[in-house]
Amino acid sequence: MASTPPTNQAFLREVDDELRRDQFASVWQRWGILIVVAIVAALVALGGFLYWQSRQAEAAGIEGEKLSAAMDDLAAGKTQAPLPVLNALATSRVAGYKASAKLTLADIAQQKGDGKSAAAQFGAVAADTSLAQPYRDLALIRQTATEYDTLKPEQVVARLKPLAIPGNPWFGSAGEMVGVAYIRLNKPDLAGATFKAMIADEQVPSTIRSRIVQLAGIYGIDATTAASTVTDKGKN
Repeated sequence: MASTPPTNQAFLREVDDELRRDQFASVWQRWGILIVVAIVAALVALGGFLYWQSRQAEAAGIEGEKLSAAMDDLAAGKTQAPLPVLNALATSRVAGYKASAKLTLADIAQQKGDGKSAAAQFGAVAADTSLAQPYRDLALIRQTATEYDTLKPEQVVARLKPLAIPGNPWFGSAGEMVGVAYIRLNKPDLAGATFKAMIADEQVPSTIRSRIVQLAGIYGIDATTAASTVTDKGKN
């Protein structure tokens, strides 16, 4: 029995499939090597990136151990031994290690009585836009405290006023220096407002709040309302 001849639709589908195979073969003959090279290059790049990530993580772990060991040396009273390590970490690609090393080096300089060098190092951290803002704010506080006696009161206010606001983590330290600067500028009303806000802010450390109450009393600034409010809250 003779087989049924293919329909036009089936014939056209076979022709279309054959054409596609010919086109694919033509493309492969022309571009096949380049395609293989591109795929291999992509795989190599991916492997290289993953290897780089692994090495970065490994290096960061080693740096963390070095920083911890340096801090242990400082806690033990060894101020010279960790210096090479801290100087190396001050150029770390890990921002946290970099900032911690630089701040620690500035602290060491200050402990040695070299306030000028310490202030310069704190200032460098404060100006480093590659670091997170908390590190920069801390450095600015430390720089200003180190230089306080040589700064004009308006310089202190200009530097720290953005930090001397309720809710800011550095409100206590910044507010105290700004308040005293207002007193030096003969602006007791601004000093009083700053002191009252500090005393009323429960996020400010209690030691600073107690000191502010005494300071306000010395300069005849009324901060008793805020102080009594805080006391009442503590009793409740």
